[in-house]
Amino acid sequence: MQIPFIKQSTKEYYRACRKQGMSLFDFIHGYVYARWPYHYIGLAGDKNPWWRWLWVPLVFIIDRVHPFTETDAHRSGDPSQTRPTWSDAYHGKPLPLAEATKLIRLDRPVNTSLPETVLPYTKARELILNNPERIVLLDCPCRAGMKNPCTPTDVCLIIGDPFASFVLEHHPTKARAITADQAVAVVRAEQARGHVSHAFFKDVALGRFYAICNCCSCCCGAMKAHAHGIPMLCSSGYLAEVNQDLCTKCGTCAQKCQFKAIGFNKDGAFIREDRCMGCGVCTLSCPKDALTLRAAPEKGSPLKVDDL
Repeated sequence: MQIPFIKQSTKEYYRACRKQGMSLFDFIHGYVYARWPYHYIGLAGDKNPWWRWLWVPLVFIIDRVHPFTETDAHRSGDPSQTRPTWSDAYHGKPLPLAEATKLIRLDRPVNTSLPETVLPYTKARELILNNPERIVLLDCPCRAGMKNPCTPTDVCLIIGDPFASFVLEHHPTKARAITADQAVAVVRAEQARGHVSHAFFKDVALGRFYAICNCCSCCCGAMKAHAHGIPMLCSSGYLAEVNQDLCTKCGTCAQKCQFKAIGFNKDGAFIREDRCMGCGVCTLSCPKDALTLRAAPEKGSPLKVDDL
């Protein structure tokens, strides 16, 4: 039976959910998330809209299902602890500029499951792109929820269908289709501002990658949650390191670092390795090229697009 008032992109998303074996509840959850992101995500902002009073009871209810603790086996080291956590359902991985650019420029369908070393979560580890050249630029729901947001606000890249078409069809005043070159320009400009590019994955987004968000710690709900102990972000698989012979202690890198991972001593800058997420923003900001990224297997594996 054809239902004329249901948008085509909604039908495509529903079909994809059925094909994936997802429940009706998951479909509704995903629909609400993508249909009303400025309400769903904006709850974490400081504009204090009328619906924000729902945030505390909502968090309490969700915490009963996905507790805000490190309880699953691969992170606790205890094989008996296998209950999924909040971050398993929704998480991001920082992308250095080179890898973000390659991911954006994918020009053919990709279908792969990322290993746990790349995304240390029990859910949402698929990188499946249908129509990967379909890219939509969306006004950031996190920044929209702030009284004084970072600018510009149109910095969220929705990549591939059915998500890109869904967002474009349901948010025509806040989203627009762009080319891969335009998307790369957005990422370059955001990283130059000191913002971090994250590949985001979500369980009700068919358990897969669906967006590259360019995030700042003052606005981004995921970064705020991570800073408060909810492990919604995993390392890029790299660590920043400093060439002390080149460092002039100008402080630019520390100002740009969203994770507060750079300090200074008498020798120059140093990296707080427990905080560094390997995003690479500091390497772009240093006027003396004193900062580079090195592979850090102890932090995990990079998302290397060339290997997909």
